[in-house]
Amino acid sequence: MRQAGRHFLQIPGPSSVPDRILRAISGQVIDHRGPAFGKVGAQALEGIKTIFKTQQNVVIYPSSGTGGWEAALVNVLSPGDRVLMFETGHFATLWKKIAEKLGLKPEFIEGDWRGGADPDQIEAYLAEDKNHEIKAVCVVHNETSTGGVSPIAAVRKAIDNAGHPALFMVDTISGLASIDYQHDEWGVDVTVSGSQKGLMLPPGLSFNAISAKAMAANASATLQRSYWDWADMVGPNKTGYFPYTPATNLLYGLNVAIEMLHEEGLENVFARHARHGMAARAAVRAWGLEVLCNKQGQESGVLTAVMVPEGHSADRFRATTLEHYDISLGNGLSKVADKVFRIGHLGDFNDLMLVATLAGVEMGLTKAKIPHNAGGVGAAMALLESTQIAAE
Repeated sequence: MRQAGRHFLQIPGPSSVPDRILRAISGQVIDHRGPAFGKVGAQALEGIKTIFKTQQNVVIYPSSGTGGWEAALVNVLSPGDRVLMFETGHFATLWKKIAEKLGLKPEFIEGDWRGGADPDQIEAYLAEDKNHEIKAVCVVHNETSTGGVSPIAAVRKAIDNAGHPALFMVDTISGLASIDYQHDEWGVDVTVSGSQKGLMLPPGLSFNAISAKAMAANASATLQRSYWDWADMVGPNKTGYFPYTPATNLLYGLNVAIEMLHEEGLENVFARHARHGMAARAAVRAWGLEVLCNKQGQESGVLTAVMVPEGHSADRFRATTLEHYDISLGNGLSKVADKVFRIGHLGDFNDLMLVATLAGVEMGLTKAKIPHNAGGVGAAMALLESTQIAAE
């Protein structure tokens, strides 16, 4: 049977695509070597710098965020290089696995999946590397599997305090355009991101923001690369073109997404996401449930990962909620599979959409017989009201 009304896609990305962006994407394909495309490409390549907050090159690939991870690694490293990574969750673990497959030697600082990377542990680890054999430090900014945020500026300071020359590489695939990110100010060498989260686009674009130090490393790095090579991209990019066929229609959408973000104001976008994260966590506390990220100040405005009580299935709850209320929630991944569900509150998202989402979750908790207290939606509404009054 057809279900009336719209489906609620409340996973932590891909996020729903606004109609304005959908209309842009539906434009006719044009000659990617012609003069009209040069204007489209140049607008995208310059515009995306304002979102990363950088004056440096940003390379755009037709790929998933996983491609962006691989590009970041192969452009600056050589076979056998030691790479320091921090276990913030599932996606940090996947980035480590890519490094292993490429012939690198990743070293993992173990984490408990309850928060972001610990700058003190990173500093201590690097201080022991007297010969500076570690060539890069890789950190996930917003860990989509847990809802924990790493303090990127503090990690940069930790690297500097250790007096270590390692490149600093950050994944902000789910953080960019939702949480404040400053590629230049925070001294990041390579930043990886993707199109399908805060940028409000469908999947299909990945990004590498590149410091001058990283671009210099590209000249001596010897990992095999072809499709991903920055050196092939930067020349054509100067005039808005690409060395191979770009994702033309997604670039149309990217230009509109950047316009929309600046129309709202980036600081307003970040404040909106932070406020929705606070409201979602207020609902979880009122339900008597536990948020996976338990480090104050590191909770994400992009998503909230919720732990279900022992003996209950998060996946069964998600299936019940989808069947009865037509809402998709994110599943728990690897170490927390079937133990958590994830509420996405990112992208083109407002107060009423959050309240409806939380109502669907609360009804689903009841329908799936997950032990909880009533009143989560009311708690979220009270927080939204009080913070709106304060803002005004």
